[in-house]
Amino acid sequence: MTVDAHTARDAELVQLLTPEGERLEHPDYPLNLSDQQLRELYRDLVIVRALDLESVALTRRGELGLWPSLLGQEAAQIGSGRALGAADMVFPTYREHGVAYCRGLPWLDILKLFRGVNHAGWDPKEFGFHLYTIVIGSQTLHATGYAMGIQRDAHAIAEKGETAIGDAALAYFGDGATSQGDVNESFVWAAVYNAPLVFFCQNNQWAISEPLERQTRIPLYRRAQGFGFPGVRVDGNDVLACLAVTRRALDRARTGEGPSLIEAFTYRMGAHTTTDDPTRYRHSDELEAWKLKDPIARVKAYLSRTGLANAAFFEEVEAQVAEAVVELRAACLALPDPPPQAIFQHVYAAPHRLLEEEQAAYETYLAGFHD
Repeated sequence: MTVDAHTARDAELVQLLTPEGERLEHPDYPLNLSDQQLRELYRDLVIVRALDLESVALTRRGELGLWPSLLGQEAAQIGSGRALGAADMVFPTYREHGVAYCRGLPWLDILKLFRGVNHAGWDPKEFGFHLYTIVIGSQTLHATGYAMGIQRDAHAIAEKGETAIGDAALAYFGDGATSQGDVNESFVWAAVYNAPLVFFCQNNQWAISEPLERQTRIPLYRRAQGFGFPGVRVDGNDVLACLAVTRRALDRARTGEGPSLIEAFTYRMGAHTTTDDPTRYRHSDELEAWKLKDPIARVKAYLSRTGLANAAFFEEVEAQVAEAVVELRAACLALPDPPPQAIFQHVYAAPHRLLEEEQAAYETYLAGFHD
């Protein structure tokens, strides 16, 4: 039986907002948001999509070396990102620009990485957002270790008779990463040690050019049961459902109930990165079907239908987006090139003889270009 067949009969998809913009209730995931909070979620979605599209455009103009677009996955990222607490730590892949936005990380810092003007991008401690990870799935092991550290710190504080403030870690990965050994090993460790960790899989249906049915015979969220912790599938194009489900999973982690797996069922509308052509491996009718589930259109429909937002609000958001895009483009083009010697910085904790010899040889080589 194919994954699609399982999906068709799967009645466990958590959804709080239909593609038509109708509000639903779910007994396990109640969500009460103010009118202002709903409008802000819409604003987040629109801004993030616009900045992402501008980043694609900058890449096409040769200003960035590469860009992994999040197009279509805005709700999964904004919903889960807005569920995080200030002291939580995120372990992303290389596509979580929307989560980075929620953590207050300047978009320009992400562009610096893909423009090649620095070697990492940002201070993870400052934003509670670890560095992007290119190696598929390895960040889940980092997150597990970090979560176990949170757990041990809490025990040490409790031994002093004090009450620890429960923090949690959240690890993002894609459906393709679930085929990796690192992810499965992290499931084992997190389960056995009851680590305060949420695994968040953005199942965007394609592992580069490999479809989901070549990766699994069952829905991905059901894998958690085999490791001994709960899994849930959420409509990844529904920002409200993603927010509610992630909040609950983080609460479980913080209160000592251990890890959870969230499978956000979504779709990558663009290419895997700007170096590939998705028309070579998927049909256009598939893309057109998913466009009907667009994560932004359904929130706009809900706000309009309920009168929570009017034309003036939508025009204000569009104006803000236009300004943000212009500012981002100008700031990107103004980024200075790093000094050539910067390649030797921050590689090792301390200098050593071989590094010094290599740096001296490189500087001699550069000096040869001077008249």
